[in-house]
Formats: sequence, structure tokens, C-alpha cells
Amino acid sequence: MPDTLKEDALLDATGLNCPEPVMMLHQKVRDLAAGGLLKVIATDPSTRRDIPKFCVFLGHELVEQQEQAGIYLYWIRKKLD
Repeated sequence: MPDTLKEDALLDATGLNCPEPVMMLHQKVRDLAAGGLLKVIATDPSTRRDIPKFCVFLGHELVEQQEQAGIYLYWIRKKLD
């Protein structure tokens, strides 16, 4: 599925620990157009809990998430205003 997903923006949060990835995500989503797709790359395992909660709380769609050798990938579609 991710091969067919073309993100509109990328957030690279590798090497950052909680709460920095979610704080950066909050700002990046704010700058994204409604319906836009954001790809997030993270290395903090707590993002597996924090990013889905962020999406549910703010109404964004977590389209896909993957883990590859300690790298966590997320595709988030910003809710339509």
C-alpha cells in the first residue's frame, strides 16, 4: 500500500524522543492543506502509541503504519476542515 501513497509533506523525526515527534507532528499537520497526506519517519517506540492517539484525538486519519528495523513509518491524512 505505501508504494501507492504519495505524501504531500514529510516529517523526519528520527533520533528524537517523546514528546518532540508529536510536537513536530502537530505543527506540520497545521501547515498541511486539508486532505493532505503526511509521511512521518520516527525512531522512538513511543510513537506507536502517541501518533495513533494524536490522530484519534484530532480527527486525522492514520492511513498506514509500518515498522522496519526500529524505524517507524506513518502516513497521516489531515482531516477535511
